[in-house]
Amino acid sequence: MNMNPYAGASVSPSQVAVEQAAFMRKVYAFMSLGLATTGLVAIGVASSDDAIAFFVLNRVVFYGLLFAQLAMVWSFSAIARRTSALGAGALFFVYAAVSGLTFSVIFLVYTETSIASTFLIAGGMFGAVSAFGYVTKRDLTGVGHFAMMGLVGVIIASVVNFFMQAPALYWLTSCVGVVVFVALTAYDTQKIRSLNVIGNAGSDDDHKEAIHGALVLYLDFINLFLFLLRLLGRRR
Repeated sequence: MNMNPYAGASVSPSQVAVEQAAFMRKVYAFMSLGLATTGLVAIGVASSDDAIAFFVLNRVVFYGLLFAQLAMVWSFSAIARRTSALGAGALFFVYAAVSGLTFSVIFLVYTETSIASTFLIAGGMFGAVSAFGYVTKRDLTGVGHFAMMGLVGVIIASVVNFFMQAPALYWLTSCVGVVVFVALTAYDTQKIRSLNVIGNAGSDDDHKEAIHGALVLYLDFINLFLFLLRLLGRRR
């Protein structure tokens, strides 16, 4: 992506504000459609005993889907640079659908009421923090770097706790995970807004930038929701 949001052009602050607002609306629209895709697929799988048996209870398939998710996220930027906006959008929605297949497992672990209430809480937190990241004049780069270090710590602690099964460490990583993704939401929103190239609205590159931004915020929201669910969700 072009690091210069003005692309060398002479533009007024009002034009910058208008184009950035339009760009962010596009980002949030793609993100929302991605979340809807994930939710619908997850609900569909959880509603079918055959689908649960194939996608969730079959370990080969389930772990294969998890690795496929990681591969798509890691390769998204490289693929998006070489393909059209339509191709990038297709990859994003395929990823959202595959995520729905794996996230269907939460319907087997938590009650539907607690999933719904936690989703609303996550949505409220995400909306407030993302709005802050969009309007604040403060540079959040330091916050982003701190959050990334925290994320590495959470991943390491989670791997360790996979073997230890310590309740205290489980709750600690859940709490830290919420803080990390709250911070990343604000940082990523500011970064996505600043990377928008002013003057290329409606172009193929503009659509690809919006889709990439949608993926980043989608991941922030999903992880925030999952960590909150670990803290607030009621198990079956």
